[in-house]
This record gives sequence, structure tokens and C-alpha cells, in this order.
Amino acid sequence: MFNKKYIIIFFLIIFLFLVLFIFLKYFKNNLDEKNTSFDNTKESENIIYNSNVIKDVKYVSKDNNGNEYIINADQGEIDFSDKNIIYLKNIKSSIKLSNSENITIFSKFGKYNILNYDTIFSKNVHITYKDIEIYGDYLDFSIENNLMIISKNVTLINPANILKADVVEMSIKNRDTKIYMYEKNKKIIIKSKN
Repeated sequence: MFNKKYIIIFFLIIFLFLVLFIFLKYFKNNLDEKNTSFDNTKESENIIYNSNVIKDVKYVSKDNNGNEYIINADQGEIDFSDKNIIYLKNIKSSIKLSNSENITIFSKFGKYNILNYDTIFSKNVHITYKDIEIYGDYLDFSIENNLMIISKNVTLINPANILKADVVEMSIKNRDTKIYMYEKNKKIIIKSKN
């Protein structure tokens, strides 16, 4: 009938299939668990990250002199390393001065400190105050120091002139303004509108 050799080969083949079947089933389940675990981790990271972004942000604060500072942005993102810092996009801000006209500030980006209300505006900064417009790349605004420092590619436009300088500093308290260049040998450029 059957040779002993064929019977051993037959049982060996069945044994190999059985081992292969068990190995693949265990290995595949283990892989599926790892993939599921990895996917859950990715989803958790996304949930944590997405919860960090705030749409339609608005902050309102007042200083000791009664000036009100309002900042609106399309989006804010809380800094993971410092929860008191919020990065803003597409900002429109206004300073309602208690004894003068309002100052309006627009910019593409900003960094807002919720403890002291200091704000850094950057990229396409545009400031309007009375009949004056100021454009620049960077604005450091401090309620604590009562100071606005506009710098980098600054252009100030008033009804009579267009000025180009490195820096414009404006006191929020009394609106005293300093316009200057970083290098003493460079001059402020003033062009008459007439």
C-alpha cells in the first residue's frame, strides 16, 4: 500500500500547514492590533492638536487710564510651551483711547500675551490714527509700557507728507511720536504730497 516514506511526508506537510496557519493568524492579529494602536495614536494626536486652534478670537482689555484694547482674529493657536501665548492670524485690532480718537491696527499675524496683553503684530501691518496711516512689517505693542514701536519698512502717510523710516515710536498715553533710522548716517525720507 502506502510506503512509510509517503506517510511521513504527508504528515509533515499537514504539520507545516498547521504551523503556518497558526503563525499567520497570530502574526496577522498582532499586526492588526499594532496598526489599530498606531491609528488611534494618530487620531489622538490630531484631536489634541485640533483642540489647540480657536476660530474667531476676540480679546478685550483695559489699562489704568481707561483705554480699551480690543483684538479680533480669524484664528488663534495656543502655544504648547507657554499657555499664556496665543498666535493669531488675520488680525483687526482697535485701541479706544479715553481722551482721543481710536487707533486701528491690521496685520496678517500676531503673538498675544494673555497676562500682560502685549501683542506683536507682523506681516502687512497697517495702522490708522486720525488722518495718519502707518505701514510696516512689525509692530510691538505694549499696554504695560504705553508704547507702540513700528519697525521694518515703515511708511507714514499724513495729509501733507509721506515719510519713510526704520522706526516709528508712539506713546499711547500722550501720542508723542519719534521717527528715526537705525543708522545715524541714513536720513528719513520725506516727500511732500503737493
